[in-house]
Amino acid sequence: MSESDPIELLRDCPATLIPTGIATLLTQGDLVLIVQQLGTSFTVHTSRGQLARIDGRDADALGVDEPSGATPDASAEFEPEQVIETLRTVYDPEIPVNVVDLGLVYRCDVTPLDGGRHRVEIDMSMTAPGCGMGDVLRQEAQAKVLSLRGVAEVDVQLVWDPPWDMSRLSEEARLELGLW
Repeated sequence: MSESDPIELLRDCPATLIPTGIATLLTQGDLVLIVQQLGTSFTVHTSRGQLARIDGRDADALGVDEPSGATPDASAEFEPEQVIETLRTVYDPEIPVNVVDLGLVYRCDVTPLDGGRHRVEIDMSMTAPGCGMGDVLRQEAQAKVLSLRGVAEVDVQLVWDPPWDMSRLSEEARLELGLW
């Protein structure tokens, strides 16, 4: 099987339509084409002509191994830098760049709590206000940061001020997207 071959789903599989963010169920036997696998999710092109995001936990439906996502070691002692590194494993499902390098993370504050635990507050945006994937990416960021050792609370807010623009892209993102 090559990367350009369609894959027949081995079982029913929950997915999220891109860019609307609407939950759907892809059914066993449907044909999909993996167009992107970054972080812990897959972006697939369905036989109905739609793009959909499949969580890595459902990789078996595609007949592939679950991606590791390169999440920092959750057993390591907590360091605030781990939060940003963890957010680098959250990818826009349409653009092959993580949310940090896309410039979508506007604020990331870590506050110590009693008992050596921490509260993390994150403000992030989307590339467009109408993007239906905002809640999906917000929930993924929250879950991944909450999995870090020493993190007790995570609050991720979607913000729209200032509006995102391409000046927020990192040098790495510009290179990946061919914008030099």
